Amino acid sequence: MFDVVVVGGGPSGATAAEELARSGHKVALLDRDGRIKPCGGAVPPRLISDFNIPDAQVVARINTARMISPSQRQVDIPIENGYVGMVDREHFDAFLRDRAAQAGATPLTGTFTKIERDGSKTFVVYRDKSSGETRSLQTRLIIGADGARSNVAKAEVPGGDKIPYVIAYHEIIEAPAATATYDPKRCDVIYDGAISPDFYGWVFPHGKSASVGMGTGIDGVDLKKATAELRIASGLEHCKTIRREGAPIPLKPLDKWDNGRDVLLAGDAAGVVAPSSGEGIYYAMVGGQVAAAAASAFLATGRPRDLQLARKLFMREHKQVFRVLGAMQNAYYRSDARRERFVSLCHDVDVQRLTFEAYMNKKLVKARPMAHLKIGIKNLAHLAGIVSETRV
Repeated sequence: MFDVVVVGGGPSGATAAEELARSGHKVALLDRDGRIKPCGGAVPPRLISDFNIPDAQVVARINTARMISPSQRQVDIPIENGYVGMVDREHFDAFLRDRAAQAGATPLTGTFTKIERDGSKTFVVYRDKSSGETRSLQTRLIIGADGARSNVAKAEVPGGDKIPYVIAYHEIIEAPAATATYDPKRCDVIYDGAISPDFYGWVFPHGKSASVGMGTGIDGVDLKKATAELRIASGLEHCKTIRREGAPIPLKPLDKWDNGRDVLLAGDAAGVVAPSSGEGIYYAMVGGQVAAAAASAFLATGRPRDLQLARKLFMREHKQVFRVLGAMQNAYYRSDARRERFVSLCHDVDVQRLTFEAYMNKKLVKARPMAHLKIGIKNLAHLAGIVSETRV
């Protein structure tokens, strides 16, 4: 019998499993092998330090972000006093799972099928990958960290089947040397309705490789065609394609993360991806951390209400950032005219500094009220159309 069965071995599930195993709990980590999530792979310095990520996992260090508007205006934003790290999810997720196993978690490879209950006993049923047989694990608690279309959430948590999301698609390519359109130390973010009518496209260096992709929540958009056009625009159409991946990315945290009994959600399953940016690795790992804290409390007391601690801890720290980013996405991602104004706004040095200070530290910066006031006025002017989108 296990204290906890974690379903899903991505950053959130692996982090939860490691934290619980290090606390002395008997943990199983069930992962569906062979799936790599499409992801730009950006991680802030705070993640690297908070979660003790070794240098070997950081495949590139980015010192500039380039915003590209529908009219092809380019705004380069320097990353001062640090860098944005890039990881390759194929290796990063495996590293986190291995670290959880080293901490004492039992790794299992298979596909979750259902949760069964027999009186006071709870079982996780899964299909073992190597044998194809159906197996069950008795446990006191299940942590569902199985992605935006979480089968655990759908079966157990109210609202778990209604999470809003965009579909992300990317191609990992062999990266060229630096060219006129590609810089191995720069992330390109493309706000262009021709690439994505409601989100954005990206070109993110990964050292010897690069991630080129886009996301959208609109049905009927040809993701592969849009990515091919993005590769042409970026001068990357002739680079060898290593792999192609697609998956949903949630846009809003669920209102409830537990079933009030013996199931708790974490990571994408709980909807913890930042609006506007789609950033998820850091928030997934924090989600795993708070899930582990709530699980430990539940295992000690036996009180199902202690499972609510996970959402409370997460939202106390990050609710304001999510609210601001959500408002920004709603304001600026609606049309190319607004995307043009957004990129124009990014010319402002205060916008650049406060944006990356918030990104690096994972909280809103409150130290410069005049800068915030100035940005607020400019923001309103751009949205109202008082400032021309062609003005720098």
